[in-house]
Amino acid sequence: MKIKSKKLRDSARGQDCTLRLTGICNFNPETTVLCHVGANSGFGTKSGDNMAVFGCSSCHSEIDAKVKGFYAADIIRALGETQQVWIDSGLIEVK
Repeated sequence: MKIKSKKLRDSARGQDCTLRLTGICNFNPETTVLCHVGANSGFGTKSGDNMAVFGCSSCHSEIDAKVKGFYAADIIRALGETQQVWIDSGLIEVK
């Protein structure tokens, strides 16, 4: 079952970019959105909202334009950082 959460999507607003792609990131939190990553992302079917990272407009455009495997290490790091923000803010609870 794919997770859909308006709270997770809205949580990206104003956040720092967790992708921070070298030479690409604009470091502008005003452009940050929730960028879906994962096996199905970018092929007409998005992954669940839990499989997403905070991305500035420049990083988001870059990962949408390129094969996601090209940035796999950055995406995995960003996923961990994004999920930690959600845990710290109570949007995701670990029991």
